[in-house]
Amino acid sequence: MSPRSAAALVALALLAAGCGGSSQAGSEPSGQFRVEVSGASFPVRQRISQPVTLRVVVHNADRRTVPNVALTVATRPAIRGQAPISFGQHAVDSRLADSARPVWIVDRGPPGGDTAYPNPWALGVLAPGRTRVFVWHLMPARAGSYVVGYRLSPGLTGKAKPAGGRIGGSFRVLIKDRPVAACVGARGQVVKGPRAATGEC
Repeated sequence: MSPRSAAALVALALLAAGCGGSSQAGSEPSGQFRVEVSGASFPVRQRISQPVTLRVVVHNADRRTVPNVALTVATRPAIRGQAPISFGQHAVDSRLADSARPVWIVDRGPPGGDTAYPNPWALGVLAPGRTRVFVWHLMPARAGSYVVGYRLSPGLTGKAKPAGGRIGGSFRVLIKDRPVAACVGARGQVVKGPRAATGEC
């Protein structure tokens, strides 16, 4: 199995189970932690080249510190059985050496949240009663209808598991293929929308 295929299988397991598939448990404690998603937002109507933001707020409702709060993001594959990608899909042509194609281009992800896995981000320990916000600044790159799912976990290795509650969700998003019309007015201001489309700047 290639490294890319192995990584994809790990990502699929994370989306399905909300925990890591790594055998390297490290110092992560075992047990269940009451972590939950307290809010999430993502525009469901988007346009090519118009920046959007995905924001997920997570909360530690436990009396213990969460070892490594992590969030897995995956776009539903175009074909059943394909491994999910955070902000993209695999091309239909399986003969391609690298079939991954972005639906959104990640401008900025959660600061310090990158991990060795392809789909989850982690923001470290989370004290009891505290919240943390995962934020992605994205640029839509491909028109179409997509489902983007997210799932919360108190760790990356699978030893720490969520105790229940709201730990995930999804957005059904429509990306239109025409960018928002824009022009620069006489005073240097940017005008968008119908006025710009008709040249009334």
